Parts: sequence; structure tokens; C-alpha cells
Amino acid sequence: MRETLKQQPNRRVYVETLRRMTPEQRLAKALELSEMTREALRVAVATRHPEANAEELRVLYLERLERCRRRNS
Repeated sequence: MRETLKQQPNRRVYVETLRRMTPEQRLAKALELSEMTREALRVAVATRHPEANAEELRVLYLERLERCRRRNS
């Protein structure tokens, strides 16, 4: 890990910032990042399927989200 931090100075700053945060602040940041990720996925699905209506986009989004969850478990 130390080698990674030396090679990635932004990561070092990020880790130091996280260490200074309270547990509540870290949780809030995690929730914020999760929502940003979900929104990015929604935009990506809509961009790839411009012909889809709202319900079709919702189904495609949920299918993609489930594939991501399975891949990470």
C-alpha cells in the first residue's frame, strides 16, 4: 500500500482527508459517491438506448445494476 500511495499522490491526499473525517462525514461521503455512481449509470444507459422510454430505461438500469452486483460478489 505504501508504494501505491507514493505512486499516486492524489490517492495519498484522499486517504489523509478520509482519516481526518468523522465516521458520520465518511458515511455521508460514501452515500454521496454512491448516488453519483447510480446517476452516472442512469445517464450511460439512457445514452446507449436513446430510443427507450422511461420504463424500458428503468428496466435496463436495474438489469445493469444487478450485473454489477453479481460481478462484485
